Amino acid sequence: MQLKDKIVVITGGSKGLGKAMASCFLKEGSKVIVCSRDESEFINLEEGILGIKVDVTKENELQSLAEKVVTQFGRIDIWINNAGIGMEHVSIEEIDSVLAHEVMEVNFFGTFFGSRSVIKYMKKQKFGTILNIISSRAFDPSPLSSIYSSSKWAVRGFTELLRKTLSMENISVIAAYPAGMQTDFFGKTKPVDYKNYMEPEFVAEKIVENLKKETLEEELIIKR
Repeated sequence: MQLKDKIVVITGGSKGLGKAMASCFLKEGSKVIVCSRDESEFINLEEGILGIKVDVTKENELQSLAEKVVTQFGRIDIWINNAGIGMEHVSIEEIDSVLAHEVMEVNFFGTFFGSRSVIKYMKKQKFGTILNIISSRAFDPSPLSSIYSSSKWAVRGFTELLRKTLSMENISVIAAYPAGMQTDFFGKTKPVDYKNYMEPEFVAEKIVENLKKETLEEELIIKR
């Protein structure tokens, strides 16, 4: 796919992998729109990237985002469901149930709401690509990150269903499964082997390289 002048929307795009992807798309000549629920983070975006405040757990805000982009740019070529959060590594019986709900709301429902918000526009324009950033935990769950792993298993299942649903609509559905990355995702409790984790720029480049291929890999596993 030629990425020059493509309209790209990235949820959770103000930091970490989202920010790295935004930078990669910008270098390819794409028009990049990112969203975050923390508007203060937009100050760190590169010039040329548009930031819009959105909470992905609120479907009406994602619908408004999609509508704004289509109104301003005429279409959406690539929509990336990237927003995600984790939680402290603890045993199942120690899990904070309130935080567990939040993880599911952001990771699963954020992807579900984002996909629903853009589908009607892509069906109308008769093309488009939806890319879901999942995690290697969707294949290899960790006992100490049971809720996070479960949320990513749910997104993996939804992605496969979405691909089947849209297979006749000329809408591609891509899943990316990165392993551990060096971002602030872990907060202050970084894994002991954190220094061996991938840099988000490396992962972003792999994702963009895949999108530039003539035949896209629908299931992109990214690891060292």
